[in-house]
Amino acid sequence: MKITILASLAATAAIALSACTTTEKVAVQEPTDRKLSCTELEAEFVKLDQVMEDAKGDKGVNTANVAAVVFFWPAAVGNYLNADQAEELVEKRRSHLMAIYSEKKCDVETS
Repeated sequence: MKITILASLAATAAIALSACTTTEKVAVQEPTDRKLSCTELEAEFVKLDQVMEDAKGDKGVNTANVAAVVFFWPAAVGNYLNADQAEELVEKRRSHLMAIYSEKKCDVETS
């Protein structure tokens, strides 16, 4: 009887933990940001776009969020807040890098 209860609890915990998503968090500033070339800055913008898309996906209806609602609803709230924080960090980093991009006059085409 005790083994069945422990096995059930372990299975429930495993399902609840698998219901959590992990959205990548970015640092707003990196020590080497000012050394990035215009091309490297543009590559950073592409990476930020991908992180933002992942965060938006983690906020929507997906397998992890459905499982979270079914088995442990606070995990669904946590997934949403985690993704929301990731989006906020992406926007702050994008603004920081855009300032550097403008300072370096990367947005001015050379003929």
